Amino acid sequence: MKNKFQPILFSLLIILGIIIGKNLNYNEKVNTNEKINSIINLINSNYVDSIDENFEDEIINSIIKDLDPHTSYISKKNYKNIEENMLGGFSGIGIEFNIIEDTIVVVSPINGGPSQKLGILSGDRIVIVDSINVAGIGIENNDVIKKLRGEKGTKVSVKIKRRGLKDLIPFIIVRNTIPLNSVDVSLMINDSIGFIKLNRFSAKTTFEFNKASNELLKKGMKKLILDLRDNPGGYLSAAVNICDNLLEKGELIVYTMGRMRDKNEIYSEKNNQLQNVRIAVLINEGSASASEIIAGAIQDNDRGIVIGRRSFGKGLVQEEIKMNDGSAIRLTTQRYYTPSGRSIQKDYEKNNEEYFMEQFLRKDSTLPDSLKYKTKLGRDVYGGGGINPDIKIKRDTTLNFKIINKILINGWIRDFSMQYSDKKRGNIFKKTSAKEYLSKIEEIILSQFINYIDNIEKGIAKKLNNSDKSYIKKQVKANIARNLWGSKDYYRIIIEDDEYINTAIKNN
Repeated sequence: MKNKFQPILFSLLIILGIIIGKNLNYNEKVNTNEKINSIINLINSNYVDSIDENFEDEIINSIIKDLDPHTSYISKKNYKNIEENMLGGFSGIGIEFNIIEDTIVVVSPINGGPSQKLGILSGDRIVIVDSINVAGIGIENNDVIKKLRGEKGTKVSVKIKRRGLKDLIPFIIVRNTIPLNSVDVSLMINDSIGFIKLNRFSAKTTFEFNKASNELLKKGMKKLILDLRDNPGGYLSAAVNICDNLLEKGELIVYTMGRMRDKNEIYSEKNNQLQNVRIAVLINEGSASASEIIAGAIQDNDRGIVIGRRSFGKGLVQEEIKMNDGSAIRLTTQRYYTPSGRSIQKDYEKNNEEYFMEQFLRKDSTLPDSLKYKTKLGRDVYGGGGINPDIKIKRDTTLNFKIINKILINGWIRDFSMQYSDKKRGNIFKKTSAKEYLSKIEEIILSQFINYIDNIEKGIAKKLNNSDKSYIKKQVKANIARNLWGSKDYYRIIIEDDEYINTAIKNN
């Protein structure tokens, strides 16, 4: 911990430490009234200037900001959204949407949600909500969420403009729990290789993973590619449960230790249903926490092969302490270690900005013998923070990331793809596959997109190199496929010529 506290903040830290030290248990509510509240009340009652309503939040953030990058304070306002994300669901009408030309456009109804059951379709435009016009008024994403989300069982009336129909279509939608899936997609790449992509580790991940892997086994899966790229982690229990399905019973998955916590070893407890399936795990610098636990367990137990780039290096364990007012502190209490003894956590002595940018500035280099560890079968693996893959994939340096990021951040691919899809809906898409249809017109689509962005920002198209155009072409095709055929076709296009996946196919 950095020793740079101002006296008042240091005093508050000591006070908070006493309170937490007495009461710390996962999910246990902590009484914060006593000394901290006394200090806050004195300031509120006597300070010369008016006090901002977020004053208490700012005090707590000041106290914890120099502890480590992952200890955090969650205000009452933000806690509900974070909880929904981790529990894997929220209450609403069940659509993915974009705002295009100042209108709410349904990208896709969520499977099993109320909107899908009523027959709302991709490309539908929501123009009226509860008798109020919402088109052409400058509505923003947060405004849409406020209008469409709500308590389960409550109703919202909408009127929809559908291409080809003159009149608006009215719907009365009963809000319901909407699942936030952690399995983006599961499919067979060929007759023997299955593919599962996980985007997070939530309360529902175990169920989703088991369902996906069982379906792939029925289709003849002999090898599994588990894609954890850009998966930031989540619940440890979900990672452990997945390892139960991948490892033999009694193998060490991970262990934790902390200054005030004894060593805790976690072992696989079940005979895995995937014991005869070969495993390849894909990671990159965006794979963190629970993703790193799985990759480390697979690697150290010599269960499979890890492919990609060194993972983020988030190996600190947070325990959540809820406050009486609905806020919470996530306090780092332990570190994660892989079965071979490697600490997953990378160095965090520098400031937080440098810490979170480090993975984008890495350079390939030979690791020293001091960071060498041994797997179960005696293979060399390396520590130093994050999981170093068995087979490394070099970063693509041919892409003009400044231009590509600008295109992505502004949503130009998303908006163009939606507009294109909206014009092309029809029976043709029921008669042909996404890959077949889009491969015939991919150059036309690319040309149209280049004209599209050049009209938005004159001269930007001239800055695109061949690698940029190839990347954009794939992204546009994939987005159109998702709009017209569904998410599996999106991923079938995305994983075409994917170096990670091709490497996994060759080496697994």
